[in-house]
Amino acid sequence: MQDALAISPEQWGWVGTVFLLGYAAFEIPSGHLGDRLGARAILTRIVLWWSVFTAFTGAVSAYPLLLLVRLLFGAGEAGAFPNASVAISHWFSPATRGRAFGLFTMCSQIGGALSPLLVLPIQQAFGWRMSFFVFGSIGALWAAAWFWQYRDRPSTAEPALVEHATWRPILESRDLWAIMGLTFGYVYTMGFFQTWFHTYLVKGRSFSEQALSLSALPYAFGAVANLLGGLTCDWLVARVGIRWSRRFVGMAGLTSAAAGMTCALFATSHFAVILCLSLSYAGVTFQQPVVWASCLDIGGTRGGVVSGFMNTAGQIGGAVSSVAFGYIVKATGNYNIPLIPMAAFLAIGALLWRLVDVTCRIPMQSEKAVSV
Repeated sequence: MQDALAISPEQWGWVGTVFLLGYAAFEIPSGHLGDRLGARAILTRIVLWWSVFTAFTGAVSAYPLLLLVRLLFGAGEAGAFPNASVAISHWFSPATRGRAFGLFTMCSQIGGALSPLLVLPIQQAFGWRMSFFVFGSIGALWAAAWFWQYRDRPSTAEPALVEHATWRPILESRDLWAIMGLTFGYVYTMGFFQTWFHTYLVKGRSFSEQALSLSALPYAFGAVANLLGGLTCDWLVARVGIRWSRRFVGMAGLTSAAAGMTCALFATSHFAVILCLSLSYAGVTFQQPVVWASCLDIGGTRGGVVSGFMNTAGQIGGAVSSVAFGYIVKATGNYNIPLIPMAAFLAIGALLWRLVDVTCRIPMQSEKAVSV
């Protein structure tokens, strides 16, 4: 795509950033709609939008048009994770949500790892545009299956009491701001793995094409760590309570992530670099299920909109990361220097977990009974 549309490395950074900006702008409204209307309807709309704009991405003919498509793509896909959280909140108790989010986030890691194995053969046989058309079609089929199969609540569940809150209690929640701060930092780091990882290995660490086969290791570590983090959290709930189960997993994950990123700065061999970065990525994903579960803990029936606030902070972090990495390298001529703010953000995030008390639920103003 970069060759066909004559996109420079700096311009490519903006392709990822405009998507994340659109995504961040509509996370909270989409989470709010999920709370009010249910995940069945909203996730169907989101995936259909995703499918259409995936196909549009394959049809673009110029860089400015690509930026517009990616901006609208992000705006429409926004709310996917908050609405998945709404679905989990309706079907799993607080004591079992860790494993539910662990499995959910693990599958997203596996999808990312498998994507190149599916995309490359399609591109080699039919060109890069066809891969977007194929995946857009798959998304439309998934949306139809989801709407037909999923129900917002178990059939035995009572009609939901949907609480109403003004924005002020949400915005004044210290716990939410702490979660948003640590999410900004860890998604800033994940943004590196999503947009600059392979460039860093080749240009910053002199990896050959053959050595790039090691680049799948962080995603394999990350998938396993997602599930282990969720299972560990649920195991700890019965032993230390929900407050410390969330804190322990969060602090342990981001502390190890910061340590791994710091070690990567000083690693010399190819294997050591990949191993350190894999351990850092695994630390991030170990605590990821707990971040989402904590939003449901403090948000209650407004978990969708609270998750939207959290993920908005994260997407801003990812957007900043996508652009900042390129400019730091351009200013310093060193591909290692951008890892320093990542290690710092991860360490700060570990400290912020100590401020999160998920037993302090955000107060709601009133309640309204609705059928969903």
